[in-house]
Amino acid sequence: MQSSAFDDIRPRIARALDGDDGGDAAAWTALDEDIRGALRYGALPPAHTWFPGEDRDLRPGIQELAVALCGPDGRIREIALAYVRDAPALLPLVAIRCADWAEPVRTRARAALEAALPGMPGRPSEALDTLASVILRVAGRRHGDAAHELLVQGLREIPETGVTALRASRDRRVRRLAHRTAVDRGLLSPAQLAATAATDPDVVVQDMCANAVLAAVGTADGAGAADGTPLTRLLAARPGRIRAAGVTGLHRAGRAEEAEPFLYDRSALVRACARWVLRQTGTDPLPLYRAACSAGDGMPHHAPLGLAECGDRATDAPTLWSLTGDERPRVRAAAVAGLRVLDAVRPGRLAPLLGDDSPRVVRETRKALRPWADHFFPADGLPHRAAVTPSPRIGEGASAPLPEAGVSPHRDTTAVPAPRPRSGILRILRILGFRSVNRPRYPVA
Repeated sequence: MQSSAFDDIRPRIARALDGDDGGDAAAWTALDEDIRGALRYGALPPAHTWFPGEDRDLRPGIQELAVALCGPDGRIREIALAYVRDAPALLPLVAIRCADWAEPVRTRARAALEAALPGMPGRPSEALDTLASVILRVAGRRHGDAAHELLVQGLREIPETGVTALRASRDRRVRRLAHRTAVDRGLLSPAQLAATAATDPDVVVQDMCANAVLAAVGTADGAGAADGTPLTRLLAARPGRIRAAGVTGLHRAGRAEEAEPFLYDRSALVRACARWVLRQTGTDPLPLYRAACSAGDGMPHHAPLGLAECGDRATDAPTLWSLTGDERPRVRAAAVAGLRVLDAVRPGRLAPLLGDDSPRVVRETRKALRPWADHFFPADGLPHRAAVTPSPRIGEGASAPLPEAGVSPHRDTTAVPAPRPRSGILRILRILGFRSVNRPRYPVA
């Protein structure tokens, strides 16, 4: 098969076979499309002029076989599939042919893939990883579900080493399928599941393993969780969703009293789960929040926000107003957020916190005052810190007069700058020829 186009395709086939493309499924699907396009539009000679038939003893080389598997002639693709048994490196192309538009090609490709999958764990893990990645990539095609089912069934039967190798795949879809298979087959202990849930970067894998830990708690199969180590690992995880799963597991493990410290967690989901666990044992979290907010320097930073989430506006809003003057920025920010949750915000009284020393407090204050921005700050929205008179503390009796309609509080109204056209309008006017817009009419000395 002498052709300059084939000489261009040959290095790409070699790179794919050697794994120089990093086992990327996109490289295999792109190679399939490029070879078919080259054959279809005449860059390569027709496959039937060089590819042997089934009744001949001549066997094609691996690169010629790759070209035949991707050609536009369905008869040649079907014949080529008879030779893939001796070329396992081309199984990714066989997986692509499982979603072929020609039914005879699909049937033979699926039979070849089904025969090859049981022996894949004995080969290098990269080969199985690449094959699984290609199968999952073409699974979304019209006829791609059959290869996906073959892969799922094969992972249920292959040795544990094959599944373990796929759990470290660079393809996110392969890693998810491998973890799901490992969970279904019980290949991971509760401690391993908890470690994966706490450290894996994929949120789907995190949730899958965390749910598996919860399912193992309190069961005979979860004897490894009896000492509480898996739940402890979940409770110390960085993602809030995983900590929430650990808090929920405390109820099933009979350790509901350990949920109280999580009433003051930085995550709203964790706080809600802690309240639920305590209520299951008859403990009302509201008195605990009120006691924590009266603890002075020993108060947890997020206790004011937790108090607002289950408290009463008439009873607990004064406590939150007093905490807006606390020395700790995190407490002040949580108090402002709590006032917003309780719908107890008084714009005139809260506006001085726009000049707080802590950016965290300023952000929460701007968020709390946003519903009143159009009414009290009509010129350009909420002012920034530089436009507000600094007043970082608000005591219980502190108050500030509400601004008049159309006037922003804490703004120097004697030196209000003239309104400027918006940048988009300026660009349009300059395009139309009004180049002197918003520029001084006379040169500045």
